[in-house]
Amino acid sequence: MAIKIDNEYNNYFIGDKEVKDLLTRDGERKIEGVSNKNIDLKNLEKRIESNKFVEDADVYRGLDGNIHVQVKQNRPIARIIRPDQDVYLDVEGQILPLSDRYTARVIPITKSALLKPLNQEFFQDSVGQNYLSLLQFIENDEFWKAQLAQMHIDGKGKVSFLPQVGDHTIEFGRPGNAEQKFKKLMIFYKEVLPVMGWDKYKRVNVEFEDQIICE
Repeated sequence: MAIKIDNEYNNYFIGDKEVKDLLTRDGERKIEGVSNKNIDLKNLEKRIESNKFVEDADVYRGLDGNIHVQVKQNRPIARIIRPDQDVYLDVEGQILPLSDRYTARVIPITKSALLKPLNQEFFQDSVGQNYLSLLQFIENDEFWKAQLAQMHIDGKGKVSFLPQVGDHTIEFGRPGNAEQKFKKLMIFYKEVLPVMGWDKYKRVNVEFEDQIICE
């Protein structure tokens, strides 16, 4: 059996052993040595896809007669901080459990107690999709992914960030217009902070169009 796991985003939530355990139901079902005609490939795919960290699985017979398994992992883009148990949010807005095997380096999200729970339903509706789009933007931008240490959503649904470097709070406002707001923020980082110093300001607001407020 040949197993290939896609690690395009350097995620290691599932390995060869976990895939084999899913295929054999923890060793209860033999695959090695079983006649190919007695193996239900679609059923094997479903077994692998039952793992929350698997986005897609492809099981097929190769020209060599062996069973080949290709696994594409889910891609977490945020960690939702909860009083009971933290969870991951993936790029599609699905909720994933934490893993004992691997910890993803993604932005943690906290929220006001006044805001409804950040569950799967929240990120699937028209309002919540704006937050998902914002997180997708951050995940795909090398600079902001490295610089933003934490995201908070207040009771009115407004977003703020704490940076990795600097002592200021970034007041982002509603999650829309992410590209324009981050462009303004980049001006602050490139043109203001090098002149004024990284500890000069306690808050930076990019919520309003055509202005940056620094205090």
